[in-house]
Amino acid sequence: MRFTRLKKLINLHSSLKTTMKLIKWLQKRKLLKAKIKCRICHREMKMKKRRNTGDQYAWICRQAAHEGKAKQMSVRHKSIFSGSKVSFSKWMQFMYRFSQGLRLRQIDMMDDSIAGSSATLSKMAKKIREVCVTAVERMRRRTGQQIGGRREFVVIDESHFRHKRKYGRGRMAGGWKRKKWVFGMLGVRHRHQQRSGKPILRLVERRSRSHLVPLIAHHVRPGSSIISDEWRAYRTLPALGYNHHTVNHSRWYVDPYTGAHTQHIERAWRSYKEQIWRLRGNRTESLLSDHLAVIEWNEWLAKKNKDGAFGRLIHDISRQYKC
Repeated sequence: MRFTRLKKLINLHSSLKTTMKLIKWLQKRKLLKAKIKCRICHREMKMKKRRNTGDQYAWICRQAAHEGKAKQMSVRHKSIFSGSKVSFSKWMQFMYRFSQGLRLRQIDMMDDSIAGSSATLSKMAKKIREVCVTAVERMRRRTGQQIGGRREFVVIDESHFRHKRKYGRGRMAGGWKRKKWVFGMLGVRHRHQQRSGKPILRLVERRSRSHLVPLIAHHVRPGSSIISDEWRAYRTLPALGYNHHTVNHSRWYVDPYTGAHTQHIERAWRSYKEQIWRLRGNRTESLLSDHLAVIEWNEWLAKKNKDGAFGRLIHDISRQYKC
């Protein structure tokens, strides 16, 4: 595993030697700049020890053009670590937990001394979510993000997401003016019907035909088999060339004649909602949209990466910040 050495580094006590090894590891993965030019003389700066800085190293330039004053710049310049005082080792622990979905509650991470306050953790999580959202948007532009076809049927459904108030108290969902729905499309392989496929999740204003059908037409390949409940907005799907199977949930969960059911996406909804509610990620529209994109990032990009979710996250950070 490429990241075994990193795990050893971040578990060691802080020292100049260990810090330099971690900095070199981050530079090799393009999370930190390996070269940087002085803004005054435009010559390459050198990395030197600086014990008075939190990172113990800094970029230094002592050219004559500075009139005897050394120009100093942080090793975090224009990286995801910019503006943060959290150590590199703690950042890497946070990234690993984020990518694996491990104990992401702020109280757990503060107990483990990853950061000293919830505000710091919120800023770190926001930066990582932005990386995941950008990676998903790039994937959508490149591939169109389509599901279905001969080897895969598609289950569609809408689910209501709204901020839960503890004991019925508190403000309702930030600035939400009306109920919001998440429309989900889940591709399921015929040969692995017990396993959920790749989801497409979109926040929609209404469950009307004009809101849902264009999303289906864009993301589901023509001729695909689609399973849904009997919501009237889906009645035009056969006219669009889809093999549409419905389930009457007022009578049964599995249609006894066709075997059609929506249990795949019902299980997925439970999993997604548990994750988002645990992170309090449905308080505003923009935050919920970001969390839905992170779920797509994990299913579409992270799970198929040879180095796992953590490796994919490192790749996407380096691509976004271009160090």
